[in-house]
Amino acid sequence: MPAQVLKVHPDDNVIVALRNLPAGSTIDFQDESFTLPIGVDAKHKFVTEDLQTGQSVHMYGVTVGKATQPIRRGEPITTFNLKHDADRYGLDKRRPYSYTLPDVSRWRDRTFMGYHRADGRVGTRNYWLVVPLVFCENRNILILKDAFERELGYAQPDTYRDQVRELLSLYQHGDMDVIKKMQPFVAPDQNHTLHNGQANKRPFKNVDGIKFLTHEMGCGGTRQDSGYLCSLLAGMINNPNVAGATVLSLGCQHLQTGMLEKEVKRQNPHFDKPLLLFEQQDGTEFALMAQAVKETFLGLAHINKIERKPAPLSQLCVGLKCGGSDGFSGISANPAIGHLSDVLGALGGKTVLAEFPELCGAEQDMIDRTADDAKARKFVDLMETYSAQAEAAGSGFDMNPSPGNIKDGLITDAIKSAGAAKKGGTAPVVDVLDYAEPVVAPGLSLLCTPGNDVEATTGMAGSGTNLILFTTGLGTPTGNPICPVVKISTNTALLRRMPDVIDFDSGPVIEGVQTIEQNGDDLLEWLIQLASGEVTTKAEQLGQDDFIPWKRGVSL
Repeated sequence: MPAQVLKVHPDDNVIVALRNLPAGSTIDFQDESFTLPIGVDAKHKFVTEDLQTGQSVHMYGVTVGKATQPIRRGEPITTFNLKHDADRYGLDKRRPYSYTLPDVSRWRDRTFMGYHRADGRVGTRNYWLVVPLVFCENRNILILKDAFERELGYAQPDTYRDQVRELLSLYQHGDMDVIKKMQPFVAPDQNHTLHNGQANKRPFKNVDGIKFLTHEMGCGGTRQDSGYLCSLLAGMINNPNVAGATVLSLGCQHLQTGMLEKEVKRQNPHFDKPLLLFEQQDGTEFALMAQAVKETFLGLAHINKIERKPAPLSQLCVGLKCGGSDGFSGISANPAIGHLSDVLGALGGKTVLAEFPELCGAEQDMIDRTADDAKARKFVDLMETYSAQAEAAGSGFDMNPSPGNIKDGLITDAIKSAGAAKKGGTAPVVDVLDYAEPVVAPGLSLLCTPGNDVEATTGMAGSGTNLILFTTGLGTPTGNPICPVVKISTNTALLRRMPDVIDFDSGPVIEGVQTIEQNGDDLLEWLIQLASGEVTTKAEQLGQDDFIPWKRGVSL
């Protein structure tokens, strides 16, 4: 019979309910019995001892909250009896850290089929990127998107247009009663539609897609934000999943084409991809668009000559992200991808843990794991600066949990963060990066991004990840234009409820069917197929190309 409860760390004074536990239940656990005066829903926690006002609650072996009123043994923690609290951190509190490499003999000779770039990196996709330097060019970007995607077979199926057409026909024939009585439309088979429909129309068989970005930046804000946007766009162009790019500029904005060219080369001195730059203020809109269409088409023909070839797993650069998290995130999906991160690091691959607001309470562990003093200092500086900016805006990291997080067991930011940090496994931290800084060191890097799903995935892609693992307990469709985003459910019920969004299930860990390591290994097997282009993510199938740069400054 599957376990009913779980204690995550020996030092914890809370126990996690893996099933709904009704009031009056007696739970026998580790030679102790707990009678529950109040029902405890799955994913929530009850205390193992009587707590007085001001006493701390510990989970994952760290402080995650402070009682705001007495809590009886067996009672659940809630937003009414607990507030956020976390252990203080600092460089002066650093402790020695030891780490045992995982056994990676199973993976050492494995390869994936990827696109080899001249700078030595390997892409999991072969994309052409079309980007604006300023929001004034968004309209032109969208016109190019419609033209290229429809004519070259990359457009999404017309499922909803077909539905509207059918409804319009009935309306025009006066059949409103028929419309009202109609059964819901049947969802199409996404895989069938993608691979047997549009894909067969594509003339460029080795081009996985043309990706079009829009944003609301580039002018009218601080020069700092234009600088960050420049670094981000340069990083997207340099990403190994991108083979070439078309850039549209108005001409008078803060972010100039020369700045972008300089930043692309600064990030990658060996850059040799096609980079097409167009200024609208040089002539008419038609002249701009006609030339962009012609040269982009020639660029597509050029990158279509690139073919997949074997590459070692050390060429994977994987982002680690969670969103729509629940009370199971930190005990199933997050530690599963943490195990995968440790395995990839031991093989010489790169992994990237982002979301600094969701390391609140786990800072000391990250400091201890960062052997380089300068990098540990950089982590502390980034955390303190970011936290101060949040507080100056009338908020704070402690306000991070969303209503959905709280409803499903993440009562404080420290609980959420301690579980989120499990995505980083147990390996040492080899590097600390600010937003859009390129990932260069093999092993685990920390990347300063917001917890916001799309701003974080955008930042990871801009730093060079060629795959992103995204755990979720509540479900989110988040994707990325150039980096496949794998949605991993923390519980099997979510997979059953949202099969069009979820790619992989870590629910078997909760059910006691798999260990964390087994689940992580199964995920890595599937990831090799994904990296090789043998399968696609649900976000790719849906065309979920989310792109939001992190705007740090104000509008002027």
